[in-house]
Amino acid sequence: MDPLSALISLLDTNDKKLFRQFLKRKNKRNDVKNLQLLDLIETDDISRLDQLYHPEKNKDAYHALRKRLQDSLLVFLSQKAFESNQSDTYDALRLVVVGRFLLENDVVKVGFKCLDKAERLAEHLEQFNLLNELLLLKLQYAHLPEAEDFEGLTARFLHNQSDMQREAKLNMAYAFLRHELQQIHLGGKVVNLNTLMLTTIRKYKISVQDLMTYKSVYQILFIANEYAAIQHNYGLIERYIDRTNQFIQRQANQKKAYLFYHISILYFLSNFHLRQKDFGKSTAILKEMMDLMTLDIRYHAVFYLRYQLLSALNLFFTGFADRAVVLLRESLSVSKPSSKPEDIEDIRICLAMFLALYNNRESLKQLMLLTRTDAWYEKKMGMLWAIRKNLMEILVQAQFSNIELAMSRLASFRRRYRKYLLKTSEERVLMFLSLVERYLLNPDVVFETSYQKKVLNLQGETGNSDIFILSFISWLIAQCKKKNAYQVVLQLIQDDSQLQE
Repeated sequence: MDPLSALISLLDTNDKKLFRQFLKRKNKRNDVKNLQLLDLIETDDISRLDQLYHPEKNKDAYHALRKRLQDSLLVFLSQKAFESNQSDTYDALRLVVVGRFLLENDVVKVGFKCLDKAERLAEHLEQFNLLNELLLLKLQYAHLPEAEDFEGLTARFLHNQSDMQREAKLNMAYAFLRHELQQIHLGGKVVNLNTLMLTTIRKYKISVQDLMTYKSVYQILFIANEYAAIQHNYGLIERYIDRTNQFIQRQANQKKAYLFYHISILYFLSNFHLRQKDFGKSTAILKEMMDLMTLDIRYHAVFYLRYQLLSALNLFFTGFADRAVVLLRESLSVSKPSSKPEDIEDIRICLAMFLALYNNRESLKQLMLLTRTDAWYEKKMGMLWAIRKNLMEILVQAQFSNIELAMSRLASFRRRYRKYLLKTSEERVLMFLSLVERYLLNPDVVFETSYQKKVLNLQGETGNSDIFILSFISWLIAQCKKKNAYQVVLQLIQDDSQLQE
C-alpha cells in the first residue's frame, strides 16, 4: 500500500466526510482536482486516473497533485489528533499553546495561569520536554511584573534539564536493548539477559534510582518479556518479575497515576504467570488490570482486546474451552476499526488454535481470515508468531484431511523458514516438521513404536514446556493415541506442572 492510500485508510466514514469539507474550504480555485483524486483512490479505480491529467504531458502534475493531497491529509490528521485527544499530555500542550498566544498578545495574567496549570500537569506526567518548553517561555517573559521569582524559575529549569538528561539516557538504553533483541531474534545472537542489562546500565551510566519509575520498569519488563518469548522460557526473567512486584507494592498509593505504564506492567505480569502455568495468579492480576482500565475509558479501549485474549487463554488451559471460545468470539464481534490489527490477529489465531484442538472444522474458516502476507506478520507480529501461524495451517489442513494442501504448505514453510531456523538454532522445529511430514506421507506411521517414542520424547526435551509448544506437541501425540488433542494438552500441562513442583 502506498503512503497516500495508507493515510486514507486511517479515516473512518465520518472522518472522510470531514476531510472533504476541509479540502473544499482550502480550495481557492474551482479547477483543483484533489477531491477527484480522493474519489479515485477510495474506489481503487486505476483505470480512471488518466482522466485527471494526460499521462504523457502531465505526469509531473499528477505526482504534484498526490503530494498536495498527502500534505493536506497530514494537516487534517494532525488537527484531528490535537482536537480529539483528551489525554492530560495534550491538555498540557494545549495550555502551553494558549499561554504563548496570550503572552504574545499582552494578556499576561491569564497567560501565566495557563502556563502554571500546564506545568503542574507536565510535572505529574513527567513530560520533561514539554516542561522545558514552557519553562523557557516563562523565562522569556520573566521581566514582566506578573512573572514569578526569577531565581526559583531558573532553579526549576536547571533541575528539569537534569531530568531530561536522565530520561534521554534511559531512552538510549531502551533503544539499544531493543536493537540487541532484534539481533537475538533475527540473527540468532546468543546473549545472557542479565549480563546484557548490566552492561547497558553501565554503558549509559544509569543509576538504580533512575530505574525506579513506572516508565523505566515498563521498558525493562517489555525487554524481558520479549527475551523470554524468544527463548521459550519465562523462568529466565523471574528476577525481573520479582523486582517489578516489589516496585508495584511500593507504589500502591499511586493507582491513578501513570495508568498506561501501570496497566502495561500488569499485562506483562499476567502473561508471565500464564506462560509459567500459574493460571490462578495470572487471572488475579487480570482483575487488577481491569480495575485500572475502568478508571479511564481511553485505556479500556486500548487494552480491552489484550485483556480478553489473556482471559481466554487462562480459561482454555484450565479446562473451560467453551467459555474461552465464546469470549474470543465476543471480542471479535465488538472490535472496532480503531482496534489494533495486531490485537485482532492475535485473537483470531488463538480462536483457530482453540477450535483445532477441540476438533472443530471452523478452525479452517478462522485461518482463512488471516489474510495478510507472511512479510506483514513477520514485521508486525514477529518471526515466531509467523512461524507458529504457518505451522498451525499445516496441522489444521492435515487434521481435516486436506493432505495435498498440508504438504504444499509444509514445502513452502521449509523454503521460507528453514535457513532462519538453522541460523537461530531452532532445529527442534524442523524435527517436529519432519515427524509431521512422515505422518502426512503415511498416516499408519503413528502405530510404529519408534515413531511414537520420538513423538513422546518431544515433551521432555529442554525448552519444550511452553504452553504453546505443548499445544503443537499434543497434536502429534493425539494422532498417535487416537485421542482428543485438547485433552492431551491439558494432561501435558498438568504433568509438566507436577514435574516443576
